[in-house]
Amino acid sequence: MSEKTEMRLHRTLVFAVIEALDAIFNQNEYADKVVQRTLKKDKRWGSRDRKFIAETIYEMVRWKRLYNEIAGTKEHYTKENLWKNFTVWAVLKGYKLPDWKQFTGTPARRIKGKFDELQKIRSFKESIPEWLDQLGEAELGEQWPEIMHALNQQAEVILRVNTLKTNTKALQQILEAEGIETSILKGFPDALLLNERQNIFLSKAFQDGLFEVQDASSQLVAPFLDLQPGQRVVDACAGAGGKTLHIASLMENKGQILALDLYGNKLKELKIRARRNSAHNIETRVIEGSKTIKKLHDSADRLLIDAPCSGLGVLRRNPDAKWKLQPEFLDKIRQTQTEILAEYSKIVKPGGKMVDATCSVLPSENEQQVAGFLHQHPNFILIKEKKILPNLSGFDGFYMALMERKD
Repeated sequence: MSEKTEMRLHRTLVFAVIEALDAIFNQNEYADKVVQRTLKKDKRWGSRDRKFIAETIYEMVRWKRLYNEIAGTKEHYTKENLWKNFTVWAVLKGYKLPDWKQFTGTPARRIKGKFDELQKIRSFKESIPEWLDQLGEAELGEQWPEIMHALNQQAEVILRVNTLKTNTKALQQILEAEGIETSILKGFPDALLLNERQNIFLSKAFQDGLFEVQDASSQLVAPFLDLQPGQRVVDACAGAGGKTLHIASLMENKGQILALDLYGNKLKELKIRARRNSAHNIETRVIEGSKTIKKLHDSADRLLIDAPCSGLGVLRRNPDAKWKLQPEFLDKIRQTQTEILAEYSKIVKPGGKMVDATCSVLPSENEQQVAGFLHQHPNFILIKEKKILPNLSGFDGFYMALMERKD
């Protein structure tokens, strides 16, 4: 944890952080939504202030278990305890504590000593629930410590160039003219890395639909489908459509894309994004039970199943997920994945292909699911699979398997 002695703590910013943590820990709100709301509170905050607020909230959430143990606050998030946890963060970051009543009698030396002591216990060092640490070790063995460590790093912001409207080089120049510096990412033809975190959604380039924000690992899923312009493609768990839009750009607006989801509000968001992207070949449909799927049997050249999962591969950007996850939920989600694969795979026509993808690093949600499916469905064969581990790639953890229907 690096030292930041050049910055002083500013009362309004710290109070905004404490209020945000109250909403996350006590009202069980999602961290990303709370951060967005908090940043809108004061128009006078500059980019440095906003950076402090966003990064501090995420760090406090990410290291919650470690800070609880050091501060002795356990899971009781009274205002006083939130301040104790914040004090631990500030001391470990090397801030000079101002003369505020909340910092009176801060045991800085004890905090640092306790931090050093807890580095010997992995579940505290990596700030992760005990059950999840045990599960990770059981499923991933000696790879787990490095994977978990990588998942605690802050995620970089990656843009996906909308090739329906522009290309990587041109977008780089357009963004530079707006004062936004980016870098090319090797091995990711449509990706740009944002050199410095900022609110990219305010840029004219975004409003003109020239790019979307999408992690580099996630950008590998749509190309994995082996798409050809003119095909009929079904995105069966489309959500707000990040991968649907990527499919549309790879298909050059030719052919048909049907985006399905259980939630109509997500598909409404997809329609707005599709208009901004000038993606004209996307139809949306809410899944209203098994009849929606039955009507689509044997109809798709390509099918994407971006199945619901634990989300363990994206903890870098959603650190609160590790505190919301429960063992029972994982058991349930694995069962859901099995059912979705069995039911939705019938959408693929003979000779068609499908990709099963998750943003998890657990084999029980990934290759084991695919192996179970192939055992039960001998009319499908595995063409290839890809495992992306955050400790090796530097990006989100992902899994994808390409299968072909033979009959």
